[in-house]
Amino acid sequence: MSKFKMLLLAGTMALTPFGLPVAAAAQEAPEAEVVTADAGDPDSAAMTEEAKAKMQREMNEIIALVEKIFDTSDLPPIEPARLALAQQTSDALIPRGALEKMMDNMYGKFLSTLMGEIGGTSDIMLSIKTGVENDKIAMLDEQTKKTVSDMFDPYRQQREDQMLKFIRPLVSEVLADMEAPMRAGLAKAYARKFSVEQLTEMNGFFATPTGRMFAGESLALQADPEVMVAMVRAVPAMVGKFIDRAPELEGQFKSMEELPKEKQLGDFSDAELNKLAKLLKVNVKTLKEHRDLWNTESDDAVTIAADAAEAAADAAADAVYDDPSWNRANWSEADLAQVEAAEEASDAAATAAFEAREAAIANARKKLGLPDPSE
Repeated sequence: MSKFKMLLLAGTMALTPFGLPVAAAAQEAPEAEVVTADAGDPDSAAMTEEAKAKMQREMNEIIALVEKIFDTSDLPPIEPARLALAQQTSDALIPRGALEKMMDNMYGKFLSTLMGEIGGTSDIMLSIKTGVENDKIAMLDEQTKKTVSDMFDPYRQQREDQMLKFIRPLVSEVLADMEAPMRAGLAKAYARKFSVEQLTEMNGFFATPTGRMFAGESLALQADPEVMVAMVRAVPAMVGKFIDRAPELEGQFKSMEELPKEKQLGDFSDAELNKLAKLLKVNVKTLKEHRDLWNTESDDAVTIAADAAEAAADAAADAVYDDPSWNRANWSEADLAQVEAAEEASDAAATAAFEAREAAIANARKKLGLPDPSE
């Protein structure tokens, strides 16, 4: 992904408090290429329009998914007087420039750090560029890392400053465009949640100096560095709960195995295929061909799926256990000796079990008069 596209993604994520809904949608959506048109080049302009149309279709899919998840079509209408009070509340909570103020709280750290990561000053980028192992790069002081980065790109800092200078006005413009729909949505939410009396009381408080300051800062404080750091520091405890509950969860998931497995097209009979073809309004021959393909390639599909699942599990394990406390170099000599002794005993037991099993199989072959497969 180019630096330009990385900045666009980062800016989009920053527009939503903590970036969660946008990040989730980005995982589901296919990637549309960003194409810039050369002035006077009809082909390039056409490519740009095509790329914009593709991205719009993908964004429409995301919007449709979010609308389906948060369906509001069955909500009752809101009383006009109540909505008017709620609009006054949302105006106070999202005053003009509130989103940009929220962005300012993390703008310097967020985008400058991101630029450093993708611009060559991070340990992993220096490792990629030099071929030196990441842990050795991590042992260098920051000035040495900067010197190495400058050897690859002496104008790196100027380049990053210019990119931030160019993108900041665009981010400000987009944030300003978002404020009005956010205020409208928040007004409806407050109108449904609070009564006329409660909205009137809140608006009275927001009219005071303290209330006005609270309302103007409440949104920006969601992206305050103290809040962001506190949330990130809480993640290990959350992950730890999943690790501690793993045996319990495994037992609960096993109960799901008692349910009948989902049918694949290869499991359908001819009669079921005829019914399915009528429902889909397609030729049954097409469905039968796909069914037969499922049947002939099911073993390969299972193998591929198993390999993919194993790779995903390995990746998840690597992500979960990327913790210095798992590094044996940080263990005490006594703890390390105890673990290694247990592992040696486990290996010996596994070897003994394997040898015993092989001997039992050999004896059974002799008893049954079966040939030795090694001969």
